[in-house]
Amino acid sequence: MSTVKIYGIKNCDTMKKAFKWLEAHNIAYEFFNYKENVDAQVIKTAITQQGWINVINKRGTTWRKLPQEKQDEMNETLALETAIASPSIIKRPLLTTNNKVFLGFSEDSYKDIFRYE
Repeated sequence: MSTVKIYGIKNCDTMKKAFKWLEAHNIAYEFFNYKENVDAQVIKTAITQQGWINVINKRGTTWRKLPQEKQDEMNETLALETAIASPSIIKRPLLTTNNKVFLGFSEDSYKDIFRYE
């Protein structure tokens, strides 16, 4: 299996659940904090694989703070620009492994990703 990389904000409750699950299943991972560093290529890959509508968290505060005009005009290009400028708008966690991007956390989805029963 390739290196597991997980992107997000360390004190996010969903991130904590993902960390706990990975550690409980002895899955090594590298963590990248959006507050410290944003990898534009990872965001671009996420948008390409998952679609901007799935990468952008429309339920969060960062989305709600965007001007209505920007929300209404959102598209792939604007989503990439917005996510790079304000990475808190990206759904968390964003996990990469085997050249694939996965968004969010649930035990069932992680079981599928890592083939656990």
